[in-house]
Amino acid sequence: MTENDYASNRVPMQSRIGIIKVTLVRIGYLTSLGQFMLGATLGHSMTFMDAILATFFGSLILEFVSLGLGLAGMKEGLSTSILAKWCGFGKIGSAIIGLAIATSLLGWFGIQNSVLAEGIQYIFDYKINFTLTSALSGLGLTFLVAYGFRALSFTALISVPLFFIVIGYIFSILTKDFNIIDVFNKIPNGNRLTISEGATIVAGGCIAGTLTTPDISRYCRNTKDVILMSTISIIVGPFIVSGIAILIAHALNTADVVKIMTTSAGVIGLLTVILSAIKVNDVNLYSSSLGIANTIEIFTGKKFKYFQLTLIVGCIGTILSMLGILTHFTNFLSLLGTIFPPIAAVMLVDYYILQTSRKVLDASRENGVLPNELSTPLIGWSAIIACILGAIIGIEVKVGIPSLNSILMASLVYFLLMKTKIFIFENKN
Repeated sequence: MTENDYASNRVPMQSRIGIIKVTLVRIGYLTSLGQFMLGATLGHSMTFMDAILATFFGSLILEFVSLGLGLAGMKEGLSTSILAKWCGFGKIGSAIIGLAIATSLLGWFGIQNSVLAEGIQYIFDYKINFTLTSALSGLGLTFLVAYGFRALSFTALISVPLFFIVIGYIFSILTKDFNIIDVFNKIPNGNRLTISEGATIVAGGCIAGTLTTPDISRYCRNTKDVILMSTISIIVGPFIVSGIAILIAHALNTADVVKIMTTSAGVIGLLTVILSAIKVNDVNLYSSSLGIANTIEIFTGKKFKYFQLTLIVGCIGTILSMLGILTHFTNFLSLLGTIFPPIAAVMLVDYYILQTSRKVLDASRENGVLPNELSTPLIGWSAIIACILGAIIGIEVKVGIPSLNSILMASLVYFLLMKTKIFIFENKN
């Protein structure tokens, strides 16, 4: 965002930036090939109205989390990993959150690499084995990022506008060559999803990025900017991009992104798939490696060389794609949609309701510094237990929306555990 990214301290007000720039950055997080894949999955497995309802409910969950954490990040000027220390998780707990986010990015690396491999296969008329192709593409990108070939970031300048141009072009063809009413009423031929399952997939597709909203909102100047940033990015991402993908998947009877792009936009569509996959995986691998390195350092006190860790993480992601993680895309999103919401729930309950660290945060904010490390526990066991129980409920309970179930359970458990802890402490004294 700036030359000084304030990775370990507060962002001062004089370094905050305008609403347009911060919103564009946020939109870039939520509008990608992955978002289009999510919409295509919904369109291939649900009726149009059911898919829209699932998108609506999933987006409400994302908006709730994004606003809550975003406002906290703006007020404190802190990133998610730093804020989590004083929102119930403690030092080690915040490291666990970083590891969880890094692991999800690793899964996304495998999925995006699979799409990249399929694009390369298409170029060679599927005469190359998928396993070999995904191995070569994954390892190739891993070595480029490991060697610091950050020039790959130039693909963002091409792929992002190209992505929207191609999507717009495909949509224009759709409205011209297909009867939209028929598309709306079409019965999907994929594995059917319920509205609650679809909502959890929508939440799962963006929840890791939503959980890290403070990383961006800490650069916002006021509450209004946070609200606008969160709302606009949710509308553009889950609603517009996914909505178009839902329609296209219905019209073409497929959720295969490579097939959708190449059938509708030919070579330009294929180029869009390849560049988008490279752009996203460059960030996935880089961020995942840094997150895991930070976690290892906190737990062991040892520092791993970035080059070595990137190679290891890249190889793991490549193996995931070779094993066919793309075929488990829906299950992957469902898992993210039940594991990550409890983390947000605990942070929101702690920051806004229990306010366990509000005094030290307020005092240190006036001086523009971080609270003393001694003001937070080494690990917040109540937060960890609440997250585990929330995730279990989200996975096991089939009534309602799993993501929402996990949020409500984690919130309730954390609140009760902390109240009990406070009651016991006060009675001892």
